[in-house]
Amino acid sequence: MKKNLTRWLTVTAVLSALGAILMFFPKIKLPFMPSFISLDFSDLPALLASFSMGPISGVIVCLVKNLIGLLDSMTGGVGELSNFLISASFVLPAGIIYKFRHNRIGALLGSLLGAGVATGLSILFNYYLVYPIYTNIMSMDAILGMYRAINPNVRTLWDALLWFNAPFTFCKELISVIITFIIYKRISPLLHGRK
Repeated sequence: MKKNLTRWLTVTAVLSALGAILMFFPKIKLPFMPSFISLDFSDLPALLASFSMGPISGVIVCLVKNLIGLLDSMTGGVGELSNFLISASFVLPAGIIYKFRHNRIGALLGSLLGAGVATGLSILFNYYLVYPIYTNIMSMDAILGMYRAINPNVRTLWDALLWFNAPFTFCKELISVIITFIIYKRISPLLHGRK
């Protein structure tokens, strides 16, 4: 029991550190997204943790990487709050389904469901929580102006979230799913202490 807890804590800590590193590097700015949104691969270690150590480990990785991310926040913590909520919404369902259906199909179904849940909740989190807080830093007109610079048809925050943020979130999580499926079998023995 003690050995299992030690391994759980160690793997969760290592994957949290890796998630934090991936939040800082590489951050990829995409020309079809406003400048305050960037692509990173920090959800990958959280998904690995959720599959190997369980869904709580995955959520802890999401929390720790964002707490560390606060040290270099350009958004006053709003971006980190958004990242935590969306990442946890992704890895929690994925890990729960994989825990009860411990095979590739379970991993795929859990991952795709997690990506869908994260995408749907990202709209609600951003509309009702994140952007209202963010307007203390930048006005809603300025925020929408950044979206309109890319697509002049954006009229409301709903437009911005549906046309930009939701597809971005789904694609970002799908990248983590694909990479996980490529590497998980190879690194699983290491994560579980069998190598």
